[in-house]
Amino acid sequence: MHITLIGAGAWGTAMALAAARHTGGHAVTLHARDAAQAAALRTQRQNARYLPGIDLPGSLQISSVPLASLLMSSRGCNLWVIATPMAGLRDALTAMSEVSAPVAWLCKGLESGTGWMPHEVQAQVAPHLMAGALSGPSFALEVARQQPTALVAASAYASVRDALVQAFHGPALRVYANSDIVGVEVGGAVKNVLAIATGLCDGLGLGLNARAALITRGLAEMTRLGQALGAQSDTFMGLSGLGDLVLTATGDLSRNRKVGLLLAQGQTLDQAVTSLGHVAEGVYSARTVLQRARAVGVDMPITDAVVALLDRRLSAREAVQALMGRDPKGEFA
Repeated sequence: MHITLIGAGAWGTAMALAAARHTGGHAVTLHARDAAQAAALRTQRQNARYLPGIDLPGSLQISSVPLASLLMSSRGCNLWVIATPMAGLRDALTAMSEVSAPVAWLCKGLESGTGWMPHEVQAQVAPHLMAGALSGPSFALEVARQQPTALVAASAYASVRDALVQAFHGPALRVYANSDIVGVEVGGAVKNVLAIATGLCDGLGLGLNARAALITRGLAEMTRLGQALGAQSDTFMGLSGLGDLVLTATGDLSRNRKVGLLLAQGQTLDQAVTSLGHVAEGVYSARTVLQRARAVGVDMPITDAVVALLDRRLSAREAVQALMGRDPKGEFA
């Protein structure tokens, strides 16, 4: 296969590595928007900023030409993978609206302002694309190190699911197909918000009982929202639901969990985000997740508390007190 990944951050680079190392002998191109970054990738054969110490295979091609030129020169590409943050998805899809090959995105979250899921953005700006998402419990660094990982290829199109499996499934990376793109994308968006809450819980030293309760009740919030938006409940017990939530809420490599930890230590949101050096999508998705939930009449108290914390309406301890002070109810009510 000829595979092109757009976006040379941690995720774009990690998945380019996975494709370039694949036993299928894929031809892989990694596109960097910044010409200086592309030059450094070519000469150093490492992504020193995002994945230091991981060598890039000699077969991996690096490009920095304008995206329109890349699209014109790569008409034989069999799979396009967008590896930008959620904020860059709309522009990338608009530019790729006439692509005939399968297209997938790696970003997780809801679009700021509209509250739309990635596939809803695509339906508006590039409705003719055969498109989908590649998601699931995964840290870019571990994928780059070839540590065992399982992902989900989600799309309404079997051809997109099949292309993602063919491109990435191998000894270190398993790819499972799922047609429920709504469920996969809701899981990918909400788990980042819940990871901030879990980091807050851990940072305040509330204990493992509290962490377990928070993750479990968070999964219930995620499922309620997903079902209200048309997702299948089984999806939330799979890799892109429970799996991604557990990883992001408890893993030391989780940027969203780190935000919660830093807020619990008394840092401001600006300080916490600046110290990361990477995008923490939960910071940008929390308000839009809550906006979407309210629009469909879904109660999401943990998400509500995270938004109040991010907006400085509640302190860290006040946010916890707000959750613990809620009236009693049935577990599945």
